[in-house]
Amino acid sequence: MAGALLMNSSMNTRDLRRLLVRAVRIGMLAMAPVALLGHPPAARAADPLVIGQVAPFTGSQAVTGQAIHSGIELCIDAANTHGGVHGRELKLVTRDDAQKPDETVRLTRELIAGDAPVAMLGTVGTDNLEALARDGVLEQAHVSMVGAVSGAASLAKAKDLYPVKARYRDEIARLFSQISFLGVTQVALLYQDDSLGRDVLAGADAAAKRYGVTLLVRSGYQRNTTAVAKAVAEIAKVRPQVVFLGATTAAAIEFVKEYAAAKGTGTLYGMSIIDSEALLKGLGPERSRGYAFSVVLPLATQTQVAVVREYLQLRQASADAHLSARSIEGFIACKALVKVLESTPDPTPIKVTAALARAKAVDVGNYVLDFAAKEHGVSSYVDFAMFGADGKVVQ
Repeated sequence: MAGALLMNSSMNTRDLRRLLVRAVRIGMLAMAPVALLGHPPAARAADPLVIGQVAPFTGSQAVTGQAIHSGIELCIDAANTHGGVHGRELKLVTRDDAQKPDETVRLTRELIAGDAPVAMLGTVGTDNLEALARDGVLEQAHVSMVGAVSGAASLAKAKDLYPVKARYRDEIARLFSQISFLGVTQVALLYQDDSLGRDVLAGADAAAKRYGVTLLVRSGYQRNTTAVAKAVAEIAKVRPQVVFLGATTAAAIEFVKEYAAAKGTGTLYGMSIIDSEALLKGLGPERSRGYAFSVVLPLATQTQVAVVREYLQLRQASADAHLSARSIEGFIACKALVKVLESTPDPTPIKVTAALARAKAVDVGNYVLDFAAKEHGVSSYVDFAMFGADGKVVQ
């Protein structure tokens, strides 16, 4: 309105009076919805909607925590550019848990007590999320988390934790179904020795039995390390047709390097949790060629998907070096939360938690999530891609 009230010296008194009356009427109409809700406009404008994130920004999983965080920030900045939600700015408050489950719980409690977030976003890791579920802090505070970064089956029934992608067991079943159809039955499995790995093992055992696949060896490595030398030797020895990497990004990159040095010949399939862009950067186009991976969120090449186009446009305008293939998960999680906030008048943690529990079709842009069906999976989308020549993604 400030621009509309700029006047020149040639205006007569009648014109000036008419313009001022019109401006007052417009101003009163603009304030009316807020007044009807019973909240003073000035107070509401100064009262941001706080969203919390506890994730690893240091340590071995920092690459994932930073990528998810950057996707969230991209979404929040865009929302605030367009006036926030219900005229209120979105404010992201973060804590670094360094991927330590006890710290995840402590810092989540601290953030909720000190900053009163309306919701949480993007905590990373199966062990970390299981620790939150056992502690019960979210349920006690009536605060929900969108974009819990794990596809473990153990979290399907965890109250107030909502992922935005298919489950790990859905990925594994789809892969074993595909390779069995192609006549490939000899598989070796790399897994992280923790809750993530146990979920991967259970999923692989079930899928192998269902699709007639033989698991030649199951080899683990210690959580939050890249100590994969023993696994490389064990897997190279049995000469599998396929090596399935149930691993995190840094460990997967190290495994690919050492497996190539050991003259391993099996086709490598990585889980969706491995950041494909980070892997391509870490290995280079030549060593990445032929590496296949699960896709449980839209790829940057799928520009026919509205949320991908929006994400790419915002990413192109950003100078954030931490934006990567995993960032779209944080972006989609934030978009979904914003949609729920927009549909919730005067959002509070209790109201948002209730809204999420009944949200059956949250469309963030040709990618739809069913939070009400969390126990059966909020999304069933699973596909595969591979790095071809010069690091090009082939689907």
